[in-house]
Amino acid sequence: MRILALPVLHLLFPIKVVGRENIPRRGAYVIISNHLNWLDSFAILATFPIEPRVHFLGDTTMLVTRRFQWATIKAVGGYIPVNRTLHQDAALFHHVDRCLQLGGAVALYPEGHYGDAEGALQPFKKGFAHFASENQVPIVPVGLSGTKDLWLGKPVRIAIGPVIDPAGTPLDALVPIAEAAVRKLIPPYSEPSGRKLFRSRLTHLL
Repeated sequence: MRILALPVLHLLFPIKVVGRENIPRRGAYVIISNHLNWLDSFAILATFPIEPRVHFLGDTTMLVTRRFQWATIKAVGGYIPVNRTLHQDAALFHHVDRCLQLGGAVALYPEGHYGDAEGALQPFKKGFAHFASENQVPIVPVGLSGTKDLWLGKPVRIAIGPVIDPAGTPLDALVPIAEAAVRKLIPPYSEPSGRKLFRSRLTHLL
């Protein structure tokens, strides 16, 4: 899947990665990122190593209806179901804890939904902080830029910041620390000039 998909992804969207050296070389970790569009999860999968396998939290009522996205995440990454209607917090925490305890990586978007605009960040929900603190694994902040509106050749930037160690930090303090770390990775946005081929189709592809 990586051999086939990565060249296509880079052909469609020139991706620049900054801070790749900050990715932990071993062990479990939690990835947090801003969220702008469907491309975000694919960009993270393309940037992070194959191992530990990255597991995304996903809404069970939506993701399974998006066949290509569902098939790709199952083939390349992992999937932890989130059912927003049943409030199954205990089951969710069990699956996330199990993933991290086995050495996997968990990726989630603490804003809880797509951001309103490039360069902006909504307040973080604190689930990620619970996961990292209870399992004593580092948090890897990621800032995405350029994925809100997409067109052929649209530059995309992925910035990976230094890991955040949750040890000794109260939960209420960890959330704003992590939010500030992601915010620091998102540059002010100015839309590129030139032709924007297939803008509507690629922006709403999935």
